[in-house]
Amino acid sequence: MAISVFDLFKIGIGPSSSHTVGPMRAAATFARALREHGVLEQVNRVEVRLYGSLSATGVGHATDRACLLGLMGEWPDQIDPQSIEPLIAQLQQSQVLMLDGRRAIPFDCATDLLLLDESLPYHPNAMTLEASGASGSLLQQTYYSVGGGFIVEAAQVGEAGNSAEQVQLPYDFDSAAELLALCKQHQLRVSQVMMANELAWREEAEVRSGLLKLWAAMRECVDNGLRNEGVLPGGLKVKRRAAKLHRSLQELGKPNVIGSTLSAMEWVNLFALAVNEENAAGGRMVTAPTNGAAGIIPAVLHYYMKFNPDACDNDVVDFLLSAAAVGILCKKNASISGAEVGCQGEVGSACAMAAAGLAEVLGATPMQLENAAEIALEHNLGLTCDPVGGLVQVPCIERNAIAAVKAINAVQMALRGDGEHFISLDRVIRTMRDTGADMHANYKETSRGGLAVAFVEC
Repeated sequence: MAISVFDLFKIGIGPSSSHTVGPMRAAATFARALREHGVLEQVNRVEVRLYGSLSATGVGHATDRACLLGLMGEWPDQIDPQSIEPLIAQLQQSQVLMLDGRRAIPFDCATDLLLLDESLPYHPNAMTLEASGASGSLLQQTYYSVGGGFIVEAAQVGEAGNSAEQVQLPYDFDSAAELLALCKQHQLRVSQVMMANELAWREEAEVRSGLLKLWAAMRECVDNGLRNEGVLPGGLKVKRRAAKLHRSLQELGKPNVIGSTLSAMEWVNLFALAVNEENAAGGRMVTAPTNGAAGIIPAVLHYYMKFNPDACDNDVVDFLLSAAAVGILCKKNASISGAEVGCQGEVGSACAMAAAGLAEVLGATPMQLENAAEIALEHNLGLTCDPVGGLVQVPCIERNAIAAVKAINAVQMALRGDGEHFISLDRVIRTMRDTGADMHANYKETSRGGLAVAFVEC
């Protein structure tokens, strides 16, 4: 299965890639299918059925709203976040949904959007949409949101893959060992291997412009997070901290990043908090590789670009390409879905990806890069996904800040060595997969265990 860097990094909205971005894409795909099948004008009812983790934490993750927006024909990479509240308010007041933005049908959220206490076998994040007309069912589709905004139709389960996945890559790899072997054989850096593979889909200028567009979206998300204040939605009354922290750091004057470890950590913390507060508020951000872990890669890259006077756009390209190489390995051989393997699959994968990207731009050899990613992921093994109240806030926001610093530390340790180490990245990824399989469902984005039940509302 060929995976592009643009599959892992997508512009979307918060708070969750698997629970918000994926379901919105699935619902929009369904609405488009109705139009393409020529039955849109016959539809007089649509029923949405959410299963498993999508049902358990659907309201807290805005899955219900995402489905409604997708049915309206909205896409997560195109919708204006400021338009969401008015669209939902209008639907709730009128109980009329503009299907695909074209066909007005009655829609009652209480009866037409069902949160079911059951699961489908392929993946915990499942949803079924059915459109009916006067003569009965017109179209029914089941979708799985498998993490990072990826969706799979039930009909595709077990298939070898679609045409995009069957693209022939010049340097295809399914393991870190294979990636290192390719680098050694062809005397290439990891970013060069990834760029060569991306050219199977698009021209180099398009790859570079696309990656810089992602970086611009990441920067904008950080800037919004540094500016916006107040209380995050959802009922936990979590206060935003990034804007206040930013002001306090600016008052310290120009930070001595090289000489002050504490100062460096505070700036990395700041950037991660800013992104994940925006995500929790439903703002525009980039899945990297998921929304719940979206602050880690931008925080590390933002820090490098802000405080390295020699940093340039080429560093951004190399960073994101190398990060994607590790993300591809995590997705192929384990999972980036918190509902499938816990937060180790989200924060752990993002931490390893950030370490790989930073190692690349700091001149690491491929072996040192692999070591950095291994260190970062190894020390996130067993991390549970237990969001309090089903919201991507506690412990998710702080968890990104901790992991961003951890990624930098992993790179520092790897660069002090020659790349030789005891446990390989491949073994750690397999361990993440196995640990996720052994992990109880209560700790996999259901909010039925861990910190989610330790919280006592006063």
